[in-house]
Amino acid sequence: MTGTTRTSADLDPRRKKILFRSWHRGIREMDLIMGGFADAHIGTLSEEELDVFEALIEVPDRDLFRWISGEAEVPENYDTPLYRRLKEFHTHTRPINV
Repeated sequence: MTGTTRTSADLDPRRKKILFRSWHRGIREMDLIMGGFADAHIGTLSEEELDVFEALIEVPDRDLFRWISGEAEVPENYDTPLYRRLKEFHTHTRPINV
């Protein structure tokens, strides 16, 4: 089971690959972070944004999770508008179970 809630039937091959890779990161937490964002935005990302997202996919899970959780500072070359959208997408201002 991938966890994705989005069909890839209407996506071009590059977007299908990115969607798949977003849901198959290695640790479940990162699957949910990257995959959830991809489900919501993969169809509307520009080619340049896809380049940035693919670069984020290549970052080791532990590093990316630490950046998103605020445990470590994001390196300048990864602190892009798309990265900030990804982080904001997973910001919770209330308990998750509410």
